[in-house]
Amino acid sequence: MEDLLEQSYMSFTSSLASNGSTCYNLPTHSVPEGGSSPEIISLAKLSASLEQLMVSSLGIDYSDADIAVDDVSVGVHRCILATRSNFFHEKFKEDMNSLDKKESRPKYYMSKLLPYGSVGYESFLVFLSYLYTGNLKPCPPEVSTCVDGGCDHHTCRPAINFSVELMYASAIFQVPELVSLYQRRLFNFVEKALVEDVLPIILVAFHCQLIQLLNQCIHRVANSDLDSISIEKEVPSEVAKDIMSIRLTSQCHIWEENNSAMVTDDLLCEKRIRKIHKALDSDDVELVKRLLPESDITLDAAHALHYAVAYCDPKVVSEVLNLGLANVNLRNAQGYTVLHVAALRREPSIIVKLLEEGASALEATPDGQNSVIICRKLTRPKDYHAITEQGHKSNKYRLCIDVLEREMCRIPMATNASSSSPVMDDDRHMKLLYIDLKNRVALAHLLFPSEAKLAMEIANAEATFQYAGLLQSKVSNGDLKDVDADKIPTVKNERILAKIAALKKTVETGRRYFSNCSEVLDKFMLDDLHDESFFLNKGSAEEQEIKKQRYMELKEDLQKAFSKDKAELSRAGLSSTTSSSKVKRQRKS
Repeated sequence: MEDLLEQSYMSFTSSLASNGSTCYNLPTHSVPEGGSSPEIISLAKLSASLEQLMVSSLGIDYSDADIAVDDVSVGVHRCILATRSNFFHEKFKEDMNSLDKKESRPKYYMSKLLPYGSVGYESFLVFLSYLYTGNLKPCPPEVSTCVDGGCDHHTCRPAINFSVELMYASAIFQVPELVSLYQRRLFNFVEKALVEDVLPIILVAFHCQLIQLLNQCIHRVANSDLDSISIEKEVPSEVAKDIMSIRLTSQCHIWEENNSAMVTDDLLCEKRIRKIHKALDSDDVELVKRLLPESDITLDAAHALHYAVAYCDPKVVSEVLNLGLANVNLRNAQGYTVLHVAALRREPSIIVKLLEEGASALEATPDGQNSVIICRKLTRPKDYHAITEQGHKSNKYRLCIDVLEREMCRIPMATNASSSSPVMDDDRHMKLLYIDLKNRVALAHLLFPSEAKLAMEIANAEATFQYAGLLQSKVSNGDLKDVDADKIPTVKNERILAKIAALKKTVETGRRYFSNCSEVLDKFMLDDLHDESFFLNKGSAEEQEIKKQRYMELKEDLQKAFSKDKAELSRAGLSSTTSSSKVKRQRKS
C-alpha cells in the first residue's frame, strides 16, 4: 500500500487516463529539496477541494444521487463517479434515458449493483474517498481489526474480509489501480493467514477472474489439512475439483504402495460417511440413526457432530446430541474440537448447548487458540461494542464471546430457587413454584430478550416463549395484570411438570452465565413476589403506582447487574491472559 500512497496523486490521473479521459502527465522525477513542484501542489489542492464535496463540509449538499449501503444512503456526485469509473459511466448513461424526468435524484442499491460478493458501508466510503480525492484512506480499525487483544491484525478474518470487500468494489466498479493494489494485499494474506481464512479470498479471486491469485489460493488449500467437506461446501465446484485433483496427484505414489482392496475400503467408508452427512443436511436425524448400524460407521468416525455444528440448523445439533452417541470433545483431522467449530460459526444457541453437554471451553487448537480467542479473532470492534438498547436484540457475536468467557471463569454457584424438587406433594406449592419460575423467565425476557431467548432455547422450553411474550405485553408499560394461577392443572398433570422442568432449566442456564442479574431477580422474587399479588391488577391507584415504581426500580437494578456481569470478565483479565501469547495461527502447508 505504501507505494500507492506515495504516488496517490499520480494514481488519480492514471485512473482518468484509463477511462479515456483527458489528463495531464505528471513529471516522474523527484521533487527538489526545499519545495514541491507546481503540479503536485495543484493536485493536492484539487484533492482537498473534492474531499470537501464528499463530506459536505461546504454547508450545502451538492450530491445528485444516492447509493444505499447497509441501510444507509450515501450521497454521491454522478459526474465524479462517471469520470473515475467506467462502470458508473455506463450505468449513469444507461439510466439517463430510462429515468423519469421528474425524478431528479435517483437512488441506487449496492445489493443490486453487485452481481456477487458484498461491500459494506465503511469499505464503500474508503473506496468512494479514493474516487474523489485520489488518496487511499487507512482502513477503519472498527471494521478491519478483531477484538482479540493479542492479535496483530495483519491476518485476522476482519482484516481479510475488509480487503475482500474493497477488491469486489475495485473490480466490479472497474478501478484498475485499486484492483492491482488489493490483489497484492490478498497475495500476502494467502501466505500468512489461517487456511480456512483463505476461502473468502478464493471466492473474490474466482468471481473477479484474478487468475494468479486464484491459483495461489488453490495450491495453498490443496497442500493444507483442510477437510474435503469444507472445501466442497464453501468454494465453487470448479475450484473444489482443481483442489482435489492436486491432492490426488500428490497422493498418487502413496496409493500405489497400497493394495487395491485397501483403496476400495477407504472409498466405501467415505461414501457411507457422505450418506450420513446428506441425511444431516436434510434435517433427518432418524435416517442417521438407521444408517449407523447399516454402514457400520459411528457418529464419531463420521465426525457427524462437527458437521452438524458447522452446517446444520441448531435444532439438528440438539437432536444429534440427544442421541448420546457423540463425543462432544472429539477432535477432527485439523485438531479442532466441536466447540472450536461452533466458535467459528458463532451461533450462541449451539455454543451453549455444547457447554451444557460437557464441551470444554479450555481446550486449545494445535496452534494454541481456545474457543474464546477463535470468536474474538472473528469479531469486529464495531459489532462487539455496539450499544444494544434495553429490550432490543443483542448482537449474537458478542453474546458468543460473553458466554464462552463466562464459562471459562465460572465458579460453582448456589442454586437457591432452582434446587427445589420437581415433584411436590402440595398442589398449592406446585402452583407457586410454577408462577415464580414463569414470572422470573418473563421478566428476564422483557429486559434482556436475546440472553433470555438463548437460555430458553437451550432448555428446549419453546412454551416459555409464549409465557414470556404474554407477560411482556402486560408489563411493558407498567400494567401489571393477573397471572391466573387457578388455571394451572394439578401436580399429576405431566404437561405442567414438563413445563416446570423447562422453566427451571431456563433459570439455571441464566444463573450460570449471568450471576449478578440472577441475584437481583432472587431478591426481587423474595421481597415482592412471595405470592402472585404483585402481578394482580388490584388495589388502589396509589398501590398500583407503587407497584409500577418498584418495577422501574427492578429494571434499573437489573441493568446495573448486567453491566457488572460484563465488568467481572474484564477484571478477571480473561481477555488479555487468554490471548497474550500472540501465537500465530498459521498452518504448515
